[in-house]
Amino acid sequence: MDDRTSSPDAATAPQTVTFEALLPAAMAARAEESGVRKASTDALTLLVLSVLAGAFISFGAIFATTVSAGTITVATADGGAAFSAGLPYGVIRLLTGLVFSLGLILVIVGGAELFTGNNMIVMAWAGGKVTTRELLFNWIVAFAGNFVGAILTAGLMFYTTQYTFGGGAVGLAALSTAHAKASLEFVPAVALGIMCNVLVCLAVWMCYGARTVVDKIVTIIPPITAFVAAGFEHCIANIYFIPMGLFIKAGAPDSFWASIGKTAAEYPALTWGNFLFGNLVPVTIGNIVGGSVMVAAIYWFVYLRKKQSAPQPAPK
Repeated sequence: MDDRTSSPDAATAPQTVTFEALLPAAMAARAEESGVRKASTDALTLLVLSVLAGAFISFGAIFATTVSAGTITVATADGGAAFSAGLPYGVIRLLTGLVFSLGLILVIVGGAELFTGNNMIVMAWAGGKVTTRELLFNWIVAFAGNFVGAILTAGLMFYTTQYTFGGGAVGLAALSTAHAKASLEFVPAVALGIMCNVLVCLAVWMCYGARTVVDKIVTIIPPITAFVAAGFEHCIANIYFIPMGLFIKAGAPDSFWASIGKTAAEYPALTWGNFLFGNLVPVTIGNIVGGSVMVAAIYWFVYLRKKQSAPQPAPK
C-alpha cells in the first residue's frame, strides 16, 4: 500500500478546486452531449420552451428598440421639435447591441429552446448520435414555437401603446427598423443572416466552457453586441421587429402619426409579403448556414471527428 494514501495528512489535506473555464476539446464533448439531450426532448416540452425563447428574444428586441429611440427627432404637426436627442451612429448601435443581449441571456440562463442556437445540434448529428429526423424535428418545432412566442409578444406590445412613449419616438424607431429589414434584397439578407448566426452560435459555443451564471452572461454579451451593432439579421428577432412595425403601420391612431410627422404611406416596403419572403426566408437560410456549417460543423471536425473515427477495441 502507498504510504501517501494511508497517512492522516493525506486524508486531511485540502483539495484543490478550480473554476477555470473548460478547454475547447471538453467544450466540444459538452456541446455534443447537449445536442443529444435537446434532440431527445419530448415535443410538448420542446414547444413550450421554444415559445418562451421567442418571447425572451423579443424582450431583448423591446429593450433595443427603446434604447435606439433616443437618437430620433420627433416633430409636432406644425414642424416644431417635440422630442430630440442624438448620439453618434456607432455609439447608439453599441448601446442597442448591449441591451439586446438580454434576449440570449434569458434563453441560456433561464432555459429555453432557440432555433438559431439549436443549430449547434449539428455537432451531435455529425457524430451519428442524433438522426436527421430528430435534428429536423427539433428545428421545426423550435422555429414554430419561437415564431408564436415572438409574434404574440409583438401583438401584446402593440396593445400596451408603448410605441407612443417619448412623443412617439419608440414607435418611430420600431417603424424605421422594420422598414429597413423589410427592404433588404435576398442575397444581402442571406449574407447578413450567415454573419449573425456565426456570432450567436459562437456565444452558445463559448457558454459550453462556462462554469457559473456570471461566466455565461459575460460570455454572451460581446458576440451578441457585435451582431446587433453591425446590423446582422436574426430570423427570430425579426419575427418581433417586423410584425411590430406592421402592427403600428396598420393600427396606430392618427395622433401617433401626427406626433412623429409621418404617414403609413411612407413605409411602402413594410408588408407581410416582404416580411415572410423578402426577409424571414433568406435570413433563416443564412442563419442555418452560419450556425450549422460555419460553427457547429467546423468545431465537430476539429475536436470530435477523430473520436468518431478512432478504431474500437477488439472484443476479448
